[in-house]
Amino acid sequence: MGLQKLNAPFQRASSDKPLLNIYVTAGYPHKESTGELLVTLSDAGVDFIELGMPYSDPLADGETIQASSSRALRNGITLKRIFEQVKEVRDNVKPPIILMGYYNQVLRYGQRAFLDDCVKSGVDGLILPDLPLDIYESEFAEDLAERDLGISFLVTPRTPGNRIRKIDALCRGFMYVVSSSSTTGSKAGGINTQQVYFERLANMNLNAPKLIGFNIKDAASLQATVKHAAGGIIGSAFIRALDENEVVGSARSFIASLR
Repeated sequence: MGLQKLNAPFQRASSDKPLLNIYVTAGYPHKESTGELLVTLSDAGVDFIELGMPYSDPLADGETIQASSSRALRNGITLKRIFEQVKEVRDNVKPPIILMGYYNQVLRYGQRAFLDDCVKSGVDGLILPDLPLDIYESEFAEDLAERDLGISFLVTPRTPGNRIRKIDALCRGFMYVVSSSSTTGSKAGGINTQQVYFERLANMNLNAPKLIGFNIKDAASLQATVKHAAGGIIGSAFIRALDENEVVGSARSFIASLR
């Protein structure tokens, strides 16, 4: 578990087959959908699973993921139950599991208690977009490293070079490359409109492996990520594809459409 498991997919990455990271909101579409979706995604052969922790004020999420978070919260999902759900199916889920949420959720839970429960449940890494780098270095990094957990930080087309290099040094796992300066699920920009941005990143000779997120929605956009990264992250398109009356079947069909 932990950082070694998070890094493993990059060791088998190829230049023609993109790694696939699927985002799913915990507790959506039903409170107890989480476990069956984690197992289904694993069986379907995804390389990473990004499990969203529903939050009432998601800064980086677009309408689709915001709506799924609101639904999950109405369903009664809690962080405690999310950890239980992960633990219940962890032995049957091969890919690394990454919790995506917000730093305030960690603070309210209690930082060390949160990280301890990540380890106990089988979580391998974190994405916390609003965690300031200086706070991470001074108050978070040591606790994370002691538990051998990974963490990914986001870069965007507007991120200055010195910050990109700092993020590259701090990432434990992969760098989350946001394809456009927008929220998830936005139709603005797109991977094929950001050549200058991707070339800038490539010319920086960064050490952390990269996955591209935002506006990755189908087989074509996923395949396009291998020109600039190890693979892509799909969230909003997967959430939209889920049929609440046929959760497992709709999830399988969507993943099959990407291959």
